[in-house]
Amino acid sequence: MVKVFDLDGTLLDSNGIWREVDLKFGELMHLEVTQEYLDFVSHATFPVSAAYTKEYYHLSMSEAEIMDAWYSMVDEAYAHLLPLKPGASEFLQHCARQGDPMVMYTSSVPSLCLAALQRHGIEHYFNHIYFAQDIGLEKKHPESFATLCREFETNPKDCVLFDDSPVACSAAHLAGWNVVGVYDDLFRAEQEQLHRCCDRVVTRLDECIE
Repeated sequence: MVKVFDLDGTLLDSNGIWREVDLKFGELMHLEVTQEYLDFVSHATFPVSAAYTKEYYHLSMSEAEIMDAWYSMVDEAYAHLLPLKPGASEFLQHCARQGDPMVMYTSSVPSLCLAALQRHGIEHYFNHIYFAQDIGLEKKHPESFATLCREFETNPKDCVLFDDSPVACSAAHLAGWNVVGVYDDLFRAEQEQLHRCCDRVVTRLDECIE
């Protein structure tokens, strides 16, 4: 069984800082941060979020300038501040002892992801790290999970995703994967969807140690 882990909100307690970034950026730019906007960017990659932000708010800033502004608000936190979610380290250790392949599939910015993994000393657990922006498909698309299966040279039924995002879990479920949903406050209003598409939902990953 190939075990596939999300980063933000699943292993790393980082979703809250991105909501702070959205609100702070909106304040700095004198924008009305709508729920429609938040719902979109919470499920999108960095480049897609920047393109959407530019179009949604009709900004004169380039997409690169938008991403630079966001990056400056979070790089210190990823490198030095953000903690792992409770039970994450214990579960990674357990999975490593079991010997199944472990990979990461994340919408996170590569440099931020690697900084957080290195800080917590957990990068060695993963055979490979796949970034959604490199694959060219967001995690809300079932085809992104089909693409990973081709990379693994394995069947969907032999893959399990651990993820906090209801839309990512739903996409993996539609692609035929096994799915374990991990609760995060950012998606507390979407728990019905999470339970609908997951084989199991946990509040912390070490609940999966049996």
